[in-house]
Amino acid sequence: MLAVMSQTSSYNVVCFGEILWDILPDKAVPGGAPMNVAYHLHRLGERPALLTRIGIDERGKELLTIMESMNLDTTFIQLDYELPTGIVHATPNEHGEMSYEIVAPAAWDNIQYDHDVETVVKNAEYFVFGSLATRNKQSKETLYKLLEIASSKVLDINLRQPFFTRESVEELLRKCDVVKMNISELELITGWFADYKSIEERIQLIQDRFNIRSIIVTMGADGAVVNFRGNYHRHNGYKVQVADTIGSGDSFLAAFLSSVLQNKSPEEALTFASGLGALVASKSGGWPAYNISDIDSVINNTQTIQ
Repeated sequence: MLAVMSQTSSYNVVCFGEILWDILPDKAVPGGAPMNVAYHLHRLGERPALLTRIGIDERGKELLTIMESMNLDTTFIQLDYELPTGIVHATPNEHGEMSYEIVAPAAWDNIQYDHDVETVVKNAEYFVFGSLATRNKQSKETLYKLLEIASSKVLDINLRQPFFTRESVEELLRKCDVVKMNISELELITGWFADYKSIEERIQLIQDRFNIRSIIVTMGADGAVVNFRGNYHRHNGYKVQVADTIGSGDSFLAAFLSSVLQNKSPEEALTFASGLGALVASKSGGWPAYNISDIDSVINNTQTIQ
């Protein structure tokens, strides 16, 4: 651990999994879905803990320097003396959508379980995790132990070939209370069971089959749909000039969780999340600087997609 905090109850969300560098054609930017979610929760005024692992290399040191400069908490970032800090080669297509080559092994494959980790997860209101953290035995074992004690478990599914199987995805779906996925992931998973056409039928299939409380589906330029505790809500999204889609879905999840933590209605949460997702898509990288007023500007001044 990089620091010791006596009050592990001060965190309301724990984000578990990968932290890495996205290596773009012209630059490198920090990222990883759990890190992106934690970053946006912090910008929105929440108290996230990031449970991950970095190497003792220059990339790891630079991540810590950047996080500390942004006042991001590094208490639960573990140091690995053998494995390198994670990297991903990210390549955009003509629509700004990214393809990823996730290099293995990496330090975040080796996240360890201990008493402090256990305590912070027990005390948090939400525990956010993804499928990528299960690609290695050690991080998977730690994750599964934490899922036994976490309160509300949020699966940010984030499927990346070749690091998942149907069996591993179904296992994670059985363990979560809330799942966030994109439309391609929804179609892939439901295609294993039936040939449904409508989004609502697909969502209902997963909800019923795996007993999941709420499902969030992002659809890029087509907005998002949420089944929140049995009720459907839909937002058509906001029209922006897309720079790239890195971190857009992660910011959406962070904004939705932040809204729920602040007792906002599902409709308000969906509107706010759609606004932040659009704002992040209009900027380069997963960690753009912004204020709440910037999100409000997107919501109030940007035309929704019809």
